[in-house]
Amino acid sequence: MKLIDIHSHIHFQDFDKDRELVLERAKRVGIIAIITSTLRYSEIPKALHIVEKHPNFVFLSIGLDPKVFDPMEVKNVMKIAEQFKDRLVAIGEVGLDFISVRSNILREVQRQNLIMWIKLAIKLDLPLIIHSRHAGKKVVNILLRLGYPKVILHAFDGNVEDARKAKELGAYFSIPPSITYSKQKQQLVEKIDLERILLESDAPLLSPIKCLRNEPSNIVKTVERIAKIKEISVSEVARITTQNARTLFKLNLPLS
Repeated sequence: MKLIDIHSHIHFQDFDKDRELVLERAKRVGIIAIITSTLRYSEIPKALHIVEKHPNFVFLSIGLDPKVFDPMEVKNVMKIAEQFKDRLVAIGEVGLDFISVRSNILREVQRQNLIMWIKLAIKLDLPLIIHSRHAGKKVVNILLRLGYPKVILHAFDGNVEDARKAKELGAYFSIPPSITYSKQKQQLVEKIDLERILLESDAPLLSPIKCLRNEPSNIVKTVERIAKIKEISVSEVARITTQNARTLFKLNLPLS
């Protein structure tokens, strides 16, 4: 199998003690590319260093945690994303988090920030990785209004109807290893065509076993569960999801 982990945080300190071993385990299970996504301005230099250390294997996406409201940090992350646009494969993760944020005023700030991120992705012609927590319908409505199809709904927690609308726009859905126990993710995969599905670890989060650190190699568990749900072979899931990722992120990677 040749697999691509389109969304992780391999630069997080969770991996500082054994990052090289984690990356080696990923290669051993067939992973040919990992995208690491930043969430704060301060993370970018470290992520860049890891990308430079692992060329054509670890790739970079620059984003910002939606719970960050400092307008200067938003501006600075957007500025550096433009500065490094030729080294990025995506913008994100960005989005809406309505679990942690209850204030209507701050939720509106999140919405306005998301609109700015979508417009930046359009300007740079890059895919956009979107995070949504208890805000799937809100995210989809914004996407429908702006009409940008190069979007990945990461670990989407919305309902099937919202997913259908996003799919019709052209959005992709990245599925994490938590599908092993998440009924919502299993139902999502049932309804979404394989041509719109990508693999993600979200490492160190969303492990196939609750409360354990996740790592990219666990996307094999995602492949196995998708194959079971779709009643197709593991190799077919791997082939199609990998082709989806190579095309969307413009990853010129050998498959042999």
